[in-house]
Amino acid sequence: MRTNWTGVGTALVSPFTKTGDLDEAAVRRLARRQIDGGVHFLVPCGTTGESPTLTRRERLRTIEILVDEAKGRVPILAGAGGYDTREVIEAAADLRKVGAQGLLSVTPYYNKPSQEGLYQHYRAIAESTPLPILVYNVPGRTGVNVEVDTLVRLAAIPNIVGVKEASGNVTQMCEICAAVPADFIVLSGDDALTLPLMAVGGRGIISVASNEIPAEMVQMVEAAERGDFAAARAVHARILPLMQVNFVEANPIPVKSAMAAMGLLEEVYRLPLVPPKRESKEKIAKVLR
Repeated sequence: MRTNWTGVGTALVSPFTKTGDLDEAAVRRLARRQIDGGVHFLVPCGTTGESPTLTRRERLRTIEILVDEAKGRVPILAGAGGYDTREVIEAAADLRKVGAQGLLSVTPYYNKPSQEGLYQHYRAIAESTPLPILVYNVPGRTGVNVEVDTLVRLAAIPNIVGVKEASGNVTQMCEICAAVPADFIVLSGDDALTLPLMAVGGRGIISVASNEIPAEMVQMVEAAERGDFAAARAVHARILPLMQVNFVEANPIPVKSAMAAMGLLEEVYRLPLVPPKRESKEKIAKVLR
């Protein structure tokens, strides 16, 4: 049996209709495509899903649709993080009621809490819910880094079960894998760094690129899980240009533009996000071709 939250989890985009509403039919259709592609879990309502622009009702409705579509085939790790600890605790309770089986909680942004503040933030969330929690560390977006010693402290809390590590600091990633307990799940938050992290003990990826190419990401990660790094590297080399072009502008602008070009959704964003520049679209189109 696979351990929950290992392998490939897709950081799902949020599709919108031309009028700007949540596209519920597309949510269902995209989930089905992910499951058919073999991904191991779904990660909706995170920052790739433009979570700050989603209403409470839209977040809960997204989870309801995914739980119904998955029918137990894959677990749902719902995004529940942010600046206000009390608000995150309330969101966690709501998400549990509609069927989320775990929480991905991005660090507080802008207010730059201390390491002790980060520890107390996550401890309070963990004490409020029985759901398993993965810490999401992305200092380039939030302005604060979860240091290795803090993560070790958090790993001692029973329902804090892993981390999505998107610091981009390979040395820190190695230190985390060496320092945390063996059953603590370390996932890459950067598609292109998935294989380096798995080589030192990482357990997979919460992926942007799997929105576009779920089967290929699964192929790469499962090869690495088997220890067949030659096969994994071959897939990695082929899909690396897509991993890179997905960040030619701020995520999730490029991935949604690519998915629109693939006919998977309407290219609609919520402000302050706007469509990519013409030259970015040309780069995305070239990679897709």
